[in-house]
Amino acid sequence: MAWLVRIALLAGGAVAAWFIAPDAPNYSVVQAMMTIVIIAIAVFTAARIRRR
Repeated sequence: MAWLVRIALLAGGAVAAWFIAPDAPNYSVVQAMMTIVIIAIAVFTAARIRRR
């Protein structure tokens, strides 16, 4: 489970770096928001695939 969270945080950090500089004071907040969005998309996709 930890490696899934680590991959999600890595992806969230990559997406957040597109919008805000990594040394900005609120970078961790933006990274967390992007990670939550990525997890939500993954859960939604898994739910849609299982439904069929």
